[in-house]
Amino acid sequence: MENNIENTIESIIPLNHKRTFNLDQAQDILPIVYRVTDTAQKEVKHLMNKMEAIKNVSGQRASEVEIEINAIVERWQSKMQRLGASPKGLWLADFDNGQGYYCWKFPETEIGFWHGYNDGYSGRTPV
Repeated sequence: MENNIENTIESIIPLNHKRTFNLDQAQDILPIVYRVTDTAQKEVKHLMNKMEAIKNVSGQRASEVEIEINAIVERWQSKMQRLGASPKGLWLADFDNGQGYYCWKFPETEIGFWHGYNDGYSGRTPV
C-alpha cells in the first residue's frame, strides 16, 4: 500500500524538490499529507500504548519500542520533505508560499493558517 501511495505521489509532483506552493497547490497535496500523517501517528500511538504496558516490565523492550517510534517519526519527516513540505514539529508541516508558510497541523483537514518565515507556529494567522 505504501508503495502505491509513493508511486501516485511521484506521478503528481517531483519528489525531493524544494518548491513554493500557492494555496490551491497546498490544499491539493493535503489529502496525501493527511494520509501519510494519519498512518504514522496511528503507528506511534500504538507503540506508545505498548511502551506504557511494558515500561515497568522490561526496560530493554521499552528502549526498542522507543527506537521504533523514532524511526516512524523520521520516516514521516522524510516523506514530508519529499512532498515539498517542511516538517516543523510532530505532525506539523509548513508549505513555503514565497512570503512565509502555509501552516498545517494534524488532524486539520484543510490549510487554514499561514505565518511569516520568522514567526513560527505561535504566529499563525488565518489565511
